[in-house]
Amino acid sequence: MSDELRHNLALLCSYHLSIAEVCRKLEINRQQFNKYLAGSSHPSRHNMRRICDFFGVSESELLLDPPQFEEIVALKRKPIQQEALSKPLRHLDRLYQHSHGLEKYLGHYFRYFYSFGNLGQVIRSLALIYKEDGKYYWKNIEVLRDPATGRAMGLNKYEGVLFFLADRIYIMEYESVEVNTITQATLYPSHRSRLDILVGIQTGGPTRRGRKPGASKVALEYLGRDIDARAALKRTGLFNPQNGTIRPEILELIENRMDPGNFVFDVDEP
Repeated sequence: MSDELRHNLALLCSYHLSIAEVCRKLEINRQQFNKYLAGSSHPSRHNMRRICDFFGVSESELLLDPPQFEEIVALKRKPIQQEALSKPLRHLDRLYQHSHGLEKYLGHYFRYFYSFGNLGQVIRSLALIYKEDGKYYWKNIEVLRDPATGRAMGLNKYEGVLFFLADRIYIMEYESVEVNTITQATLYPSHRSRLDILVGIQTGGPTRRGRKPGASKVALEYLGRDIDARAALKRTGLFNPQNGTIRPEILELIENRMDPGNFVFDVDEP
């Protein structure tokens, strides 16, 4: 088996989640396919045709020098990727077209909510709303510190987008390191001249909690546009609500209680 074939086959497989996934879709035995990748065996005519049809290449292309083949694959994939993205991007673009400006809300915030994975503890994280090319974006950093020692036990980073629709602010964020969870928050806007605290509700399903999704009240405390972010990060972490670290008015805003007679979990406008 030629070196060109095994190198080019390995390149094609790299665009998929795993070799196992490729073998499953091709219906070719994994051990046999590994021999193709190792160069110790050549596909039969039947299997070669299946491989070419699956990856969308010709047999002659599959036998080209690897640098030349890589250029061909890049050209073949580009319009496919653009087409695959066009529909979800159209949905986002439509939301952006209807969204109002969020200039007033640019800057840093402390984000408060009861932890989904640490029972009874309040998370205070550092968030940022910023603007690029006329669109508004969101970043949030959670440093999970031991409440007793202050030692960092973990770090979560989130990124996302914001929309201002029908007098509500929507934040859609995803965990940007492992890309394994999405959170959606809906907040009341502030109609005061001085920005202070935004409140709302958020839903999500952090992985350390298992598969169970959850919802909680959330509060954003405005810190300003020009702050010492390093110093602010040192004030983030997990906190016992009884030790006086979190202000009582913040704790009241994020208390997750459901009044008798209610059938949905909601948040009153402050």
